[in-house]
Amino acid sequence: MAATSMLDHSTPQMDKLTSEIFSILETNFLFGYQNAPSVPIKLTGTTAGKVRILSIDGGGATDGILAAKSIVHLETNLRRKSNNPNAHIADFFDVVAGSGIGGVLAALLFTKGKNDRPLFTAGEALKFVTENVSKLRRCCKQGFFRRVFRVPAKVFDFDLTFGDLTLKDTLKTVLIPCYDVKTHAPFVFSRADAVEMDGFDFKMSDVCTATMGSYGPVKTTSVDGRTKIVAVGGDVAMNNPTAAAITHVLYNKQVFPFVNGVDDLLVVSLGNGEPSSVVGGNGAPSRTALVKIVGEAVSDTVDQAVSMAFGESRTSGYVRIQGNKSLFGAKDEKKYANMLVQADDMLKQHNVESVLFQGKKCSGTNLERLEFFAGEIFKESERRKTDMLPVVLLNRTTTSSSARTSSATTVSTNSSS
Repeated sequence: MAATSMLDHSTPQMDKLTSEIFSILETNFLFGYQNAPSVPIKLTGTTAGKVRILSIDGGGATDGILAAKSIVHLETNLRRKSNNPNAHIADFFDVVAGSGIGGVLAALLFTKGKNDRPLFTAGEALKFVTENVSKLRRCCKQGFFRRVFRVPAKVFDFDLTFGDLTLKDTLKTVLIPCYDVKTHAPFVFSRADAVEMDGFDFKMSDVCTATMGSYGPVKTTSVDGRTKIVAVGGDVAMNNPTAAAITHVLYNKQVFPFVNGVDDLLVVSLGNGEPSSVVGGNGAPSRTALVKIVGEAVSDTVDQAVSMAFGESRTSGYVRIQGNKSLFGAKDEKKYANMLVQADDMLKQHNVESVLFQGKKCSGTNLERLEFFAGEIFKESERRKTDMLPVVLLNRTTTSSSARTSSATTVSTNSSS
């Protein structure tokens, strides 16, 4: 009965959340950023380059494997172009946002390991996801909401992977959302908040547990005990975190002083495959299928809004990688039980691009688009070697402040108690 009560109470809040997210998109993307702080430095006759953003969706049809494979292809291309076999994906992006299993991938790839290098390569992150997919799976036979609001005895132990590492131990700007049941609003774990303010540094193992939310509401407390939330998975709050990442960069002038709009961004948004519709005995979608359909619909809407924001520059500034499971025939069902095979074939599918006021069109394959954007990202890396203007001013010191520079990405208020 408790599960039913909480579900009924949170559903209108989710509708409110969706409205708030797209209100932010409409205000700041379509009508000229009129609420964004003014740029402190004026540029004359020069450019400060582009901020590179990587956004990773929650579970989807492949439970993170499509996104992980996409990152492997990106890293492989970037290693070849840079002639550096030891390069990591974190060397080529300034911001990473990940939700659910996407948040776990972000943590694996952008948290410091030995010698201040990332803990995992892209290949190692893919192996981690595939080996633990059954434990990390977003949905189970009991149904999504029953699983969310009923806590089993055992959860996946991220401590074995991250130990005592915290948000402060990440290499670049990191944004990982969850849904805070306590305040009925999304909460974004942010490196900027962890570095700049007391009360917002969390252990990476707790961040991953919270954004997965695979075993029910998780009580999560900051390292200093000042902030406490009750977290449900990030893919409930923000399955596609691309808009949150863009908003963060546009508002955070302390770290990204020269960003005036989306023309100053390079954005790679990775989906995890649109799930096939699952119908019940009466021909209607099952409850689990409905949750997936709603999640993917919101993700698609974010894609449309972001594509509209980029306008004519979307082909060189923004790419969305997504796969369509429904394109696989019934005869292939056994073959595609292997998600690695499924993800490989999704990467070979045509890339579906959202076009301003014109619906969608195909533009090459997902693999071809990944290779093209690897080239654009590498060009930006090379350009920075000869440019004296810093594109990113990443804060590596801990300070206390009365204002959070990343507050634009956090819809939830401070839930300290």
